[in-house]
Amino acid sequence: MHPLPPVRGILTPDRALADLTWLRVGGPADWLFQPADVQDLCDFLAVLPQQVQVFPMGVGSNLIVRDGGVRAVVIRLGRGFNGIEIAGDLVTAGAAALDAHVARKAADAGLDLTFLRTIPGSIGGAVCMNAGCYGQYTADVMQSVQIVTRAGVRQTLTAADLNFAYRQSTLPDGAVIIGATLRAPNGNPQELHDKMTDQIAKRDATQPTRDRSAGSTFRNPAGFSSTGRVDDVHDLKAWRVIEDAGMKGATRGGAQMSLMHANFLINKGGATAADLEDLGEEVRNRVFQHKGLTLEWEIKRVGVRLADKQ
Repeated sequence: MHPLPPVRGILTPDRALADLTWLRVGGPADWLFQPADVQDLCDFLAVLPQQVQVFPMGVGSNLIVRDGGVRAVVIRLGRGFNGIEIAGDLVTAGAAALDAHVARKAADAGLDLTFLRTIPGSIGGAVCMNAGCYGQYTADVMQSVQIVTRAGVRQTLTAADLNFAYRQSTLPDGAVIIGATLRAPNGNPQELHDKMTDQIAKRDATQPTRDRSAGSTFRNPAGFSSTGRVDDVHDLKAWRVIEDAGMKGATRGGAQMSLMHANFLINKGGATAADLEDLGEEVRNRVFQHKGLTLEWEIKRVGVRLADKQ
């Protein structure tokens, strides 16, 4: 491994990542860097050898780390990056701020970001994935995003710079999101909190929230506009085509497609990353054979398979 520059935060070599992901699988990162603050991150990236890859990691809620680990510096933002500030109808949140916390604090101020309440992740991930729920998407409220480039330079990008699409955005290679500013519509605080309570109840009644999962496994195979909104071209749901292909409840090792919601890949206990990914690929193959549709992964998969580790 290349020698790395000194930091004021925490820099840990050969750091296991399984305990940092919701699925609890995966091998180690070459390095895990937890910067003390924005300047620490900028200084580190400015002198980090260009041949060293970086991978920004949120709370691991939408991630499979492969069993061979990650050949990179994994950057995980913590307490210094989770602030939430409100000014008028603008909500500025650090990349490490949890989506649910942002939704609740916005509601306290009479601002409607309720769609974020049931999304299991942080604001940085919401930007990267154009996270959405109940017909609303991050792109709909995005004003600007603050990043640190791979060269260690702090920049602000507009929503237009991100080229939002369904479950994706475009960021400069190696960039680390450090915060985002959202413009939220007004609402009654109590009504907003009541709405979120109903959303949570609905989610818990229909999704395996008590199991180890990473949220929806595959994107819905539908037509989408550039902002991520559903067009009236298709109304297919990933869970439905998985059920139709007979893969609801399918297992491989300790991995299973949930019996409660067919588009949730869960770790029933003792699953490896390979179990989870291979079961997902089996689902994709069966759906293609049955429907002629190619499901696209929504869960991000990173690192190398154990057999490929050098």
